[in-house]
Amino acid sequence: MKLAIGSDHAGFDYKEKIKKYLIEAGHKIEDCGTYSTESTDYPDYSHKVASLVEEKKVTFGLLFCGSGNGVAIAANKHQKVRAALCWKEEISKLARAHNNANVLCIPARFISLPLTKKIVDVFLSEKFEGGRHLRRVKKISC
Repeated sequence: MKLAIGSDHAGFDYKEKIKKYLIEAGHKIEDCGTYSTESTDYPDYSHKVASLVEEKKVTFGLLFCGSGNGVAIAANKHQKVRAALCWKEEISKLARAHNNANVLCIPARFISLPLTKKIVDVFLSEKFEGGRHLRRVKKISC
């Protein structure tokens, strides 16, 4: 699977570790930055990842910042993006199954790396249920 990944400075360490984890699992990764822990602006990377998802150049996007909120808010400005802030496996599962989320946002300062890996695995493997959820998802875009 081809994935876009991005972070601000607060999410940089997790981005790098999850990128390595995903490459080892056989995924192709488009790294949209940032490339260090130097203070930076999360919207810059959120928009890069969201654009690749919106243009269908990747299957999913993954974004990391301190709380996960900033990257999610920025990514969700894109009409064809449904970015979900996930901090538990069950939320990740429901984000895919019920909301057809296509960008996963992780609060790097608040969850462990092992839990992050589980959340990512669930997000990438869960299928959208469709049905009544499709009707709802179609009502999201303005």
